[in-house]
Amino acid sequence: MYFCSMEFLTRKYPFTRSGHNLRDSLFYGAVVWAILYLLQPFGFSAYSGNKFVVAGLFGLVTTCCCFLYEWLFLNHITERVKPWRIWHQGCAVLGLIVFIAICSMFLFSYIFQFPVSADIFIRFLYWTLSIGVIITVLTVGLAYQRYMREKLETLLSNTTEEQKDTCITIHDTTVRGNDLTIPINDLLYIEAQKNNVAVCCMKDGRPATIEVHSTLSAVVEELKEFKNIFQCHRSFVVNVNNITSAKGNSNGYQLTLGACTVSIPVSRSYVPRLKEYID
Repeated sequence: MYFCSMEFLTRKYPFTRSGHNLRDSLFYGAVVWAILYLLQPFGFSAYSGNKFVVAGLFGLVTTCCCFLYEWLFLNHITERVKPWRIWHQGCAVLGLIVFIAICSMFLFSYIFQFPVSADIFIRFLYWTLSIGVIITVLTVGLAYQRYMREKLETLLSNTTEEQKDTCITIHDTTVRGNDLTIPINDLLYIEAQKNNVAVCCMKDGRPATIEVHSTLSAVVEELKEFKNIFQCHRSFVVNVNNITSAKGNSNGYQLTLGACTVSIPVSRSYVPRLKEYID
């Protein structure tokens, strides 16, 4: 368990920086304001003053802290530390949380005339950590979606041009079967259907489905040399180069390919393979 944890923490942090420091900082501040004003946790509901303004002040402090931390510290350290690993990111997030807790403590002390003390700091550190978990989950989720989208977009442009003159053949296993030969760039997906496979491809500028007497496992074996032909489900194989959109999360995705209106599932068990494929 210890070895696995260390291996995970020393992996390269996979997400690219958004490059929108002010926008992200405003988003974090707005989340803090919304949590304090709408949910009123940590005894905030007992405050008899203007909750809207006070929650806004703590949101403003969060925005300023995030912006300054990124601008004055994180930008410089990430340029010096290569590669940036998961444990680096974890320490950076923890440092930001401590920074926000300190600034929030001073704001609290100024508004409510409380003396600064270790007890007050520990309370604010706890509150900041509690809210920080929510913000971190949101931002990591958004970063993950952006990362997957960028990787998929890279895949789309990788091999389409170099395969423009390449054709593939899917063999029909019946005695007098007709093998199907099509340009690989015209292939959208292949679906298993009982004793046949349904090959969806572009024909005369429109999606068309052609049935071939074969099994999906046989087709996968035939096309294994083409790295952009990817099995995403026990019943589906897709041409990654023709993916136009991917929606979902780590539990599964729905893929749209070319002009096809059918959504192709990436089942939960194939998501790790998709991640490996993209990486």
